[in-house]
Amino acid sequence: MAELTKQQKIDTFDPSQPGLADQSIFGLPFTAAESEIIIIPVPWEVTVSYGAGASEGPEAILDASFQVDLQHQEFPDLWKLGMFLDLNEQTKKWDEDSVKYKALAQPIIEALEAGETIAENASLQADLNDINRVCRQLHDEVRERALFWMAQGKKVALLGGDHSTPLGYYEALAATHDNFGILHLDAHMDLRIAYEGFEYSHASIMYNALKIPQISKIVQVGIRDFCEQEVQVALTDRVVVHTDMDLKAETFAGTTWAQQCDAIIAALPQKVTISFDIDGMYPWYCPNTGTPVPGGFSFEQAAYLLSRLAESGKEIIGFDLVEVAPGEDDWDGNVGARMLFHMCGVLAKNNGLAVGNKIQFNRK
Repeated sequence: MAELTKQQKIDTFDPSQPGLADQSIFGLPFTAAESEIIIIPVPWEVTVSYGAGASEGPEAILDASFQVDLQHQEFPDLWKLGMFLDLNEQTKKWDEDSVKYKALAQPIIEALEAGETIAENASLQADLNDINRVCRQLHDEVRERALFWMAQGKKVALLGGDHSTPLGYYEALAATHDNFGILHLDAHMDLRIAYEGFEYSHASIMYNALKIPQISKIVQVGIRDFCEQEVQVALTDRVVVHTDMDLKAETFAGTTWAQQCDAIIAALPQKVTISFDIDGMYPWYCPNTGTPVPGGFSFEQAAYLLSRLAESGKEIIGFDLVEVAPGEDDWDGNVGARMLFHMCGVLAKNNGLAVGNKIQFNRK
């Protein structure tokens, strides 16, 4: 029997039914070649320093995605474009290495918490060197995987894993764009320098991103936890910070979220990638994330900001979604899957892909 064309798959697929459980993300019937958006899953959490589970985020989001209704009010035809989760043998290796090297990292973290100096312990120093080496290797592999899909004309996104995972992805974007910024939604600045000795710590991702010369600006939103070292980095002219405290104070004084979004977007350069750490939102949206912090923004506020960015005239060149960690139920995965779907719509619409017109319901 002849393989169906993409159009035939669109014509025969019923988006009003649950997604096909034996297919890719959101249960869509399309191959990677037929999909406009490729999502690279990176199940990695070697350097986590508090709660764990981020490496299980891609699987939790995949499992929850089959129950996401595909008729998005803002992007009703998004599903027809195709979104494909790039699961392969390399993904499996990343997962296995994450388990192995996370186990090596824990004694280092425990020794530091006990006041020990790692350089004075030859065994722990050797393990630290191995961890830094394998983390660099991960970033190299992620970079090459992203560049592989970009070379085929695909829009590429990354799904973590902890927040260290998109560094290689940023390097891939830097290989194809000479000037861009990061819209960084998070509870944390992630500007620590080699946190706990780990050069590629999840808490150091934005500090490491600043080493990429093509990244001209990082605009942070929702920040509510940071250290003295991070403040010094954040005061440089390549970083703009909208703390949760400042945003809330402005709101209490009468500034609207729309006005705040416009100010956030105005600070970004013309080309932008989005980095969304799920713990930027109120903790009830992500109760099992590794480093939850009181405060934050709502799902609707985040979606509004991203949609406003899509319509701003800026060019969205990619995005990553990280730190989703499942609990006993599937709530975190459910929230992550729906935010991922919205972010795919934002990326597609901004890049001129056919997502359909927003559905306007009768409200009288």
